[in-house]
Amino acid sequence: MTAPNSPPPPPSLQSVVAEVERHVDEAGWDQPPQLFALVDTEELLRAEPQLAGTMGIVAARPGQLTPVAQEALAEGPLDEVLARVQFGEQVLGVVLAHEVVVLPPSAEPELDQVEDPAEYAARHDARRDVRMVVGVVRDGSSAAVLRLRGSEGAADERVTGPDLAPGLAAALLATLEQP
Repeated sequence: MTAPNSPPPPPSLQSVVAEVERHVDEAGWDQPPQLFALVDTEELLRAEPQLAGTMGIVAARPGQLTPVAQEALAEGPLDEVLARVQFGEQVLGVVLAHEVVVLPPSAEPELDQVEDPAEYAARHDARRDVRMVVGVVRDGSSAAVLRLRGSEGAADERVTGPDLAPGLAAALLATLEQP
């Protein structure tokens, strides 16, 4: 479902977000947040032919985006860390892979009564581990892949769509705004 004011994500954005999710998933769970800059693949081939070669890129379609892994994010609350990130105009978009713990609504009243909500959530029997991989481009389009960790012996579930993490998409879009 797309919000009324949100343009649908370009097919290349949804596919690159899915590509990043598969790449991150290869390393398994319990990873720190990872940030990727999205650059125009044709431009990358022209500007950095050696880098493109090491990435296995030999040709590009117009409008194709390539994710480029960024340095590890600083420690601290993710919203504060992202507020300090600013990309130049050569970066057309950004993708973030971030793991969170989700609790059922029935657990919310208890959160106000515990000293450390994060520790409480991590130990809760009904918790779900979710990897959110969210991407945005400068026109405001967004795409997301959520991977829900399967319980003991069960396969992970994947959900895709443009509006699965609107707050995170807005924070990522702010990293592309020029001061």
